[in-house]
Amino acid sequence: MNTFDLTPFYRHSVGFDHLENIFDSMIKMNDISENYPPYNIESNGKDSYTIEIAVAGFDENNLTISLENGQLTVIGNREDDNSQYMHRGIANRSFKRTFKLAEYVEVIGAGIKNGILEIHLERQLPEELKPKKIEIKTGNAFKRFLDSTAKTIEAEITK
Repeated sequence: MNTFDLTPFYRHSVGFDHLENIFDSMIKMNDISENYPPYNIESNGKDSYTIEIAVAGFDENNLTISLENGQLTVIGNREDDNSQYMHRGIANRSFKRTFKLAEYVEVIGAGIKNGILEIHLERQLPEELKPKKIEIKTGNAFKRFLDSTAKTIEAEITK
């Protein structure tokens, strides 16, 4: 089994300890997963993605999509139809595909079109994490800002 030593990265960062767990789970999924069904992951801009999974022969009644703890799971269940084939080139077997989603990536919707299951994803950052512009104060406005900040800190300390 492959292992990664992320210790050098921890010297310059705080709170990224979970990266090692993510790498380990990705390696384990890669070791046990099959190549069925084939899929694409498309980037539709900075914060929008589409996962396309080839699901020929499946309909919405045979498919289940779930999201739990940042892991997207797609399950396809097919009953064997006991047909007699002279040639069978279209795979007709059950499957389970999992995808680890980054923080704040949410499933927007899903649908089937021309034998392709499309799952639309979008990163939705909370307002407090979005970049913001800090106003630079000068002169009297800056002095009033400093005075009000000092009073707020004093009030919190006396509580």
